[in-house]
Amino acid sequence: MARKNCLVKNLEAVETLGSTSTICSDKTGTLTQNRMTVAHMWFDNQIHEADTTEDQSGASFDKSSETWLALARVAALCNRAQFKAAQDQLPILKRDVAGDASESALLKCIELSCGSVRQMREKNKKVAEIPFNSTNKYQLSVHETEDENDNRYLLVMKGAPERILDRCSSILIQGKEQPMDEEMKEAFQNAYMELGGLGERVLGFCHLLMPEDQYPKGFAFDCDDVNFTTESLCFVGLMSMIDPPRAAVPDAVGKCRSAGIKVIMVTGDHPITAKAIAKGVGIISEGNETVEDIASRLNIPVSQVNPR
Repeated sequence: MARKNCLVKNLEAVETLGSTSTICSDKTGTLTQNRMTVAHMWFDNQIHEADTTEDQSGASFDKSSETWLALARVAALCNRAQFKAAQDQLPILKRDVAGDASESALLKCIELSCGSVRQMREKNKKVAEIPFNSTNKYQLSVHETEDENDNRYLLVMKGAPERILDRCSSILIQGKEQPMDEEMKEAFQNAYMELGGLGERVLGFCHLLMPEDQYPKGFAFDCDDVNFTTESLCFVGLMSMIDPPRAAVPDAVGKCRSAGIKVIMVTGDHPITAKAIAKGVGIISEGNETVEDIASRLNIPVSQVNPR
């Protein structure tokens, strides 16, 4: 087993390998490379391709757009990833980052496009934070703003797009807030499905300049027993990241199939994204349906679909 690059922690497990009928595999870092890069953004009701070149020669959108600057600010501030020390001489894409793969991808994208994220964070000091958890499916932080004449606090939030959308009553278009109506919700849904269908992990971003009369300077934000609003926010945009499959995975999945072993991918991704990745590595084939697909085809709730 060692010669096959397999670490056996429990020798008794080897006995059961011959009768294995199902393998449940994690996705990130096992089926994929765990090397996230930002691929697309959706803002101002348009999908834009991200430019991940060092010289930013492939930019496909106006980087002075107020909506893009707001989206970049949320992605930089609502983010715990940071570059490791003594790497300033290295190209941004080659620098090591302390943080998870998604936040590292966002950090590099914003650093390339907008300049120093560290300086942006220093100018917008963080005063409160609620980390991401699998129940809320969002992360938020509250910051002082760099505008010395504006004492309002800035709340920034990112997370699962549908959870973020539920907390928003307006959307930023061409730098101006407008009501989140059914037309914009449909545009959001179409963009979400298109990006997820490419096998990309999609995150939603929103912000709120908090009213000074309710949250004056020095306000004591309590992140355990939340004493500030997390509703009626302004949706800013989506960013999607690609994590390429490992080169050897499709062949390994094929060998398992030929041995009569069923391969199951376990992931917290949106079903659209999960389906695209599973197709890419050969776990499912064209025409296979997810539970969500069946529910949509039969026009019934997901809970009523027999998963078998």
